[in-house]
Amino acid sequence: MSSSIEDMIDRSELDDIEAILSVSNTDVDAVIHEVRSNYDTIFSWDYDKGTKPKLTRLYEKAKHSMWNAETDLDWSIEVDQEKLVAEQQLMLGPPLHTMVDLSGTPLAKWGDKEWVQLGVEGQNWTLSQFMHGEQGALVCTAKVVESVPWISAKYYGSTQVMDEARHVEVFAKYLDTKLSGHYPINAHLRLLLDDIIADSRWDMTFLGMQIMVEGLALAAFGFMHELTVEPLLRKLLRYVMSDEARHVAFGVLALQDFYVELSGPEIRERQEFAFEAAVRMRDRFLQQEVWDRMGVSPRDVLPLTMAAPDRIMFQSMLFSKIVPNLKKLGLLDAGDGWLRRKFTELGVIQFENWADTEEEMAMFQLAQGEIASA
Repeated sequence: MSSSIEDMIDRSELDDIEAILSVSNTDVDAVIHEVRSNYDTIFSWDYDKGTKPKLTRLYEKAKHSMWNAETDLDWSIEVDQEKLVAEQQLMLGPPLHTMVDLSGTPLAKWGDKEWVQLGVEGQNWTLSQFMHGEQGALVCTAKVVESVPWISAKYYGSTQVMDEARHVEVFAKYLDTKLSGHYPINAHLRLLLDDIIADSRWDMTFLGMQIMVEGLALAAFGFMHELTVEPLLRKLLRYVMSDEARHVAFGVLALQDFYVELSGPEIRERQEFAFEAAVRMRDRFLQQEVWDRMGVSPRDVLPLTMAAPDRIMFQSMLFSKIVPNLKKLGLLDAGDGWLRRKFTELGVIQFENWADTEEEMAMFQLAQGEIASA
């Protein structure tokens, strides 16, 4: 039976600020977070890679695309975070306080110092969430290796486990040595990762992580790669994006044939899961933790930031890799087209005819000579 919107996202209106802010971390100082899961570990005694030739080719690409976080990146590069904020603001266009009337808000009295510090905190927050998301991908991919039924998918999945370990490593090192502070995992992101990991079905892990989380990450990394002029971060993101494109393509290849076999109710369940994941990822980018650290109540400023044109553009662009992949999987229009209507309400349906990740994967791959250690 289909769920109501309120059951899925705990509110009836997408932009209900009070409901969004009610989701918060209660254990921000905890080092360990446990999620109970129960799924079947599957052995395959069929070692023939030829049954899934596209996955086999992906596995070969992965073996030749491994980079070393310690030796392929120049960690001696100095990063001036305030200068980086100023350069990014120039590329992004007019800042929030020049486009929105801030009269009567806590931001009305802010000067250049506070706006620069907001940019610094935004950098710390963004890279922290990337780091936490990559650990989620590390855990999910380890689960995939156990639970996926084909040997070629296990082979490729094992290379992704190594990829995700590198991603956690590089984001953690960049935060520790180049930026100025960590943030705990955003509550909306944590809830999504918990749901993905706790689900016992291997294809739900694929859908949640490979298609939704990794798809959004690929778009976000690309957006940041275009905006930053900091050479270490640009190269770091270039390497990570080359891996992420394979990861998303892995999800598409693994799910295409499987979804053809599912019943209408089973497909609807996956549509609802994709929509719930999309809303949680959208909510996470409100950055309420940054406003808290700046001493400003998110309730006072979120109505302004949610309406800012640059945020609306950025938020929609994050789905540019997700929507075409869901269309290729048949989820967008399956049944009565429920997911298409929901993505239209989210304002992201315009990306449906963009290239899916399997088609554009070659664009992201590292060229010969880009990996120094090779």
